[in-house]
Order: sequence, then structure tokens, then C-alpha cells
Amino acid sequence: MTKKEYIDYWCKSSNEDVKSMHAIFNSGRYDWALFVGHLAVEKSLKALWIKNNESDFPPRTHNLLKLAIEAKYELSETEKLLFMELNDFHLESRYPDYKFDFYEKCTKEFATEYIMKISELQICILKKI
Repeated sequence: MTKKEYIDYWCKSSNEDVKSMHAIFNSGRYDWALFVGHLAVEKSLKALWIKNNESDFPPRTHNLLKLAIEAKYELSETEKLLFMELNDFHLESRYPDYKFDFYEKCTKEFATEYIMKISELQICILKKI
């Protein structure tokens, strides 16, 4: 595959995850909607990482802040905080010792706020590609 094909793959996958995030949100599974939202941002960052690095294979990490820095994404302080908050959605929805606490935190209002932030962030990242 060419560099462009790898980038297109990650962008397409990110866009599909955003659609899934909204569908899951609409089903009332707010914790999983946020988990998939994390994946959408992660995949958009991996596309940007490929664009801005020599390799076609981004690091195997789910840490959005690390990916953003390595993708040469210029981060504001607000975005740094957002990436750190979104990292929690990946950890807290996957591991049993955090999962129930995260589920309790994920009210419709909480999820709505972050779904909007994730959607905007994903578009912003993809525009840099």
C-alpha cells in the first residue's frame, strides 16, 4: 500500500467510528459511545501521524496525547487536557476495576458534552491531513 492508502484507511475507519459513536449514543449506551469516540480520535491521529512521519505504521498505542505529539499536531493547553480526558474513556471502559465507575459517570449530559467535543476534534485533526 502507498502512504496515501494507509492515510485513507485510517481516515475512513475514523469516520466509520464517528458514525458508530453516534448510533451507540442514540441507543443509550453512553459509556461505549465514548469508548468508540476515543477510537475515532485515535485513528484520525494515526492518519496524521503517517502523514507527518516517514513510516507508514503508527505506534501501537492508545494514548492520544502521545500520538498527537508524535503526529506533530500543534496542541493548545485546552486540547492537551481534552486528550488526557479522552484517554480515560479508553481505560475506564475496558478494565473491570474502572468500568462500573465509568458507567456511573456516563450520564446523557456528560456523554453529550464529550460527543460534541470528540466530533469537533476529529474533524479538526482530519483537516490537517
